[in-house]
Formats: sequence, structure tokens, C-alpha cells
Amino acid sequence: MIIAIVTRTNQFFLEVGAQEKVAEIKRNIEQIYGVPMASQILTVSGWELMDGLDMEDYPIVTEGTKVHLTIKPVEPRPINNPNQMQITVKFSARKINIEVDRTDTIRILKEKIHIIDSMPIKRMTLFFSGIELDEEFRKLHEYGIGEFSEIVVFLKPVSRSREEPPTRKLSLVVQTSSSLLNAATIPVEMRDISTVGELKQLLLSKKVLPVDDYLFIHKQRIMRDSCSLRWHGVENGDYLYVFKGTVSRSGYA
Repeated sequence: MIIAIVTRTNQFFLEVGAQEKVAEIKRNIEQIYGVPMASQILTVSGWELMDGLDMEDYPIVTEGTKVHLTIKPVEPRPINNPNQMQITVKFSARKINIEVDRTDTIRILKEKIHIIDSMPIKRMTLFFSGIELDEEFRKLHEYGIGEFSEIVVFLKPVSRSREEPPTRKLSLVVQTSSSLLNAATIPVEMRDISTVGELKQLLLSKKVLPVDDYLFIHKQRIMRDSCSLRWHGVENGDYLYVFKGTVSRSGYA
């Protein structure tokens, strides 16, 4: 598909694929137009496109979409930054290498893994050298994690056992898109075991949204109608973004 890259003074067009990563698009912009990747911020309706995701993760980007390019000054990176390091994250069927800071907390590490793999943070269990990293606000170096350390990730099964936390009421904010809907900020209260489909029906029944097909997005990931807010890792005070559209096996409509 063809998208428009819009700057403060100019506009140009770029062909991108559905599975093309944002980082690759930035690389093409650098090669063709000379804007360094580190200086680029790409946004749609004020929503920043993350380097680790691809176009299929953004149903709002369709043929002819205007993607705004903001150019920021490149900050010099220390030649020898003792806190920067690379670690290996091992899933059940693959491994990936990611860059982290020694002072990152376990929670920050989980968020980085979530962006890459979309695994729900609440169901994520991390292990290092056979020890569970269960204190989310401890820093990586406090667990002895260093350069090239291997972190093993497990996904907790969904169960209704007695050990499952009690249900909670969440105060959420639903933010509609300015390009596809009239921009609005809608406060909503739901139980954390409520599904995305139930949230959608609530908004439709109250006529907050007109009858149509919608996608809900939380932390850059498309939410599933049949799954609960808890399953998606939604916390009290989080923002959910809503756009018109549907998801099919062949893509977004």
C-alpha cells in the first residue's frame, strides 16, 4: 500500500508492506531522504508507531494514510555506557536478543518483552539461573543479570483456581480516534474479568459510540473481543484506544 509521509514543510509517498516493520520504514526514509533513523518519530493521529511492530499491528494505517514525520535532534550516546547491555530472552520455541539497561526494573523488562511478543504482562513469568524474577520493582543488576545473560519466559495458564486474584473494578479511559471518529475521551468503569466484547456492547448500549465495527487497542496491541481486560494486562487508569474496523484472517478491514 501507499502511505503519505508528512513533514512540517513537505509531503512524499512511500510504498510499504503489511508485514513491514516500522524500523524498516524509517530505514527507507533515511536511505531515500537522508533523515537519520534516530531522528525520526512517526505518528498517526498523535499515536507513535513503535520500531518493533509492523504495519499489521496498526489497522489505522491503510492505503493513503498520512503518517506524520517529526524530526528530532540526535542526542550523542556515550561511547562506553556501562549500564547498556544485551541479554537473551528465551521463549518456548525461539530466542531473541534485546538491549536493556542494568538499572531497568523487572517490570520494564516485561514491558519490552510485551512490545516484541505481545505476551500479556500479567501472565508472564521470568526466570534467571533457575530463580523466578518475582519482584517487579527490583533492578536487573540486583538479580545478578549482566551482559549476555539468558532470561527464560513462561506463560502462566489461565485458570479459575482459588489462587486466582479476586476480581477488581477498573477505572479506564476510552480514547476515540480523531481521524476515524469524533475525538472523545470517555471514562468507563468495568470489572477486570469483563471481556472486550462486553466493553464494546456497553459503549454501544449507552450510545457513546454509534453502531459500527470497532477495534480496541491497549499498549500498541489489538485486543480480542472474547478475552478479558485482565487477560490483556489492563490496569486501573489505563487508556484504551478505539478505531473503526474489523480483524480477519487475511488482515484488517
